Amino acid sequence: MRDVSSREPGEVFGPRMTLFADMLSVGLATAVVCLPVVTVPAALSTACAVLRGAGEGQPATAGRYFELLRRRLRAGDLAAGAVALAGALLFAADLALAGAGLPGAPLFAVVAGAIGAAALVVGLRACARPASLTDWRAAAREAARDAVQDVGGSGLVLLAVATAALCAWMLMPLAFLAPGPLALAVTAVDVRREGAAESRAA
Repeated sequence: MRDVSSREPGEVFGPRMTLFADMLSVGLATAVVCLPVVTVPAALSTACAVLRGAGEGQPATAGRYFELLRRRLRAGDLAAGAVALAGALLFAADLALAGAGLPGAPLFAVVAGAIGAAALVVGLRACARPASLTDWRAAAREAARDAVQDVGGSGLVLLAVATAALCAWMLMPLAFLAPGPLALAVTAVDVRREGAAESRAA
């Protein structure tokens, strides 16, 4: 992989801006694939894999994204999407009940929010794990362990989600680009964790 500070002849913006543009194109492709809803985990997992490959000299393009997605899409991915959708609907129903003024609703809302945030962090960190391409259960186990052991990284994941949600809320068209930066953020958190683990092992 060539140095990120170098620039090819005729290249206007340099490789950093090229990667940024590729990330946005991958984000747009991810948003399209997420439309059926049950494909959300597979879409984000594939985006993370493509963006991780950029650090290994592989192209981070929408074309490679769809090629990788076509090779890996399987029943397990749709099952993971169904579980994620069921969890989201249950969380929404719990918050609706809490907002109905039932006794103990404020405490229940806080507990439900904490559980929902933890589940979201584990789910996103599972998408960033390379194991998610072949085994969602293994990826979820590793992500749950990382969420506990790497609290700082989990905080960064929540911050990335909040930033993506804020951008989408401020300007709706940005919602179709948000998956790219979000996938890049959770991938960077996972790479950071791997780097820290290697440093401790050394």
